[in-house]
Amino acid sequence: MATIVMESIGRVFISLQQIRQLPRMLTQAAPSMPGTLRDTEVPFYFRERYVHYGYRPLDQNWRYYFLSMFQRHNETINVWTHLLAFLVFLVKFHQLSETVDFVSDSHSWPLLVLVLSSLTYSALSAAAHLLGGKSELCHYCFFFLDYVGVAQYQYGSAVVHYYFAVEEGLHQRVSGIFLPVAALLSCLSCLGCCYGKYCNHSLPPWVRKVCQVVPSTLAYVWDSSPVAWRLWAWSSNDPAVVYHFGQVAFFLSCAFFFTFPVLERLLPGRCDFLGHSHQLFHVLLSCCTWCQIHGSYLDYVGRRELYQRLHRGWEAAFAVGLYVVTFGGCAAIAAVMLQKVKHVLQPQSKSK
Repeated sequence: MATIVMESIGRVFISLQQIRQLPRMLTQAAPSMPGTLRDTEVPFYFRERYVHYGYRPLDQNWRYYFLSMFQRHNETINVWTHLLAFLVFLVKFHQLSETVDFVSDSHSWPLLVLVLSSLTYSALSAAAHLLGGKSELCHYCFFFLDYVGVAQYQYGSAVVHYYFAVEEGLHQRVSGIFLPVAALLSCLSCLGCCYGKYCNHSLPPWVRKVCQVVPSTLAYVWDSSPVAWRLWAWSSNDPAVVYHFGQVAFFLSCAFFFTFPVLERLLPGRCDFLGHSHQLFHVLLSCCTWCQIHGSYLDYVGRRELYQRLHRGWEAAFAVGLYVVTFGGCAAIAAVMLQKVKHVLQPQSKSK
C-alpha cells in the first residue's frame, strides 16, 4: 500500500515539474517567434474589416502556430473563447453522465447528439482560428471544417428541440419531416458558408456574408420552431423555459454581432486584440449552447411522459443515424469545395 502511494506521489511530482517547465519552454520559444503584422502586410483574404494590426505571418512551421495561442495577436481571444467553451461543455457532459444513462436509455440519445455536436463545433472553431493562418490552403481547409462543425451543431440543436421541447400541436404538423428537413438545411448551410469562403476572391464582403447568413437563418428558424412554439405557450411552472428563452436571446445577440461588425467599425484599429465583434459572437454563442444543453436536460427529466408518448421507439436511433449522415454529407461538401480551392490555387503557386 505504501509503495502504491509513493508511486502516485512521484507521478504527481513529475507532472508538476513538467507544468512548471512550461513557462520556461515558452520563454525559450518566444525569441524565435516572429512578431505580428499590419493588415497591409498580409494577403487580402486574411484581412478582417476594420482590424488593422495583430496578423500572424504566413508559412511558419506548425510549432509557431500552436505556440501562438500564448501570443498576443488578433486571433488569440477567438481561440481561447472556444477552447474554454469546449472545456465548459466537457465538464457539463461529465455532470450529465452522472445522472443520465446515455448507453441504455435511448431517449437520452438526442441529448447526447447535442452535447457531442457542441464539443465538435467548439473544437473545430478553435482549430480554425489557431491554425488557419499558416497558408491560404490551410485557411480554407480549417474554416471549411469550422463550417462543418457549425452545420452539424445546427442539426444537433434541431434534434433536441424536436424530441424534448416540441409541443403536441406542432408535433402533429411536422412529425416525419422535421428531422430530414433539418438535416437538409444543415447541409445547405455548410454549402453556403463554404461557397462564400470559396468566392472570397471574386465577391464583395456583403455577398459572402449573405451566402453564410441566409442558409443559416433558414436552418435556425426551422430548427428553433419547437422552442418558439414552446415560449409562446409559456408556463410559469416550467423551469426549462427560462433556459430556452436564454438560448434564444443569446443566439439573436450573437447573430447580430456576427452580421454587423459594430465595435470595430466604430473604433477601427482599437479592437484588434480585444473587443471586436467576432469575439462577442463566440462568447454569446457559447452561452446560448450552455443554456440549450441545460434546458434540454431539464426537458429530458421533466417531460418524459410527453416525449415517450409522442415519439416512437425507433425515432431516437433514427435521429442519431441521421446525425451521422448529416455530418458525413457536410464533410463531403467541404471536401468538394476544398478540391475546387486547390484547382484555383495551383496556377497561382506555379506562377510564383
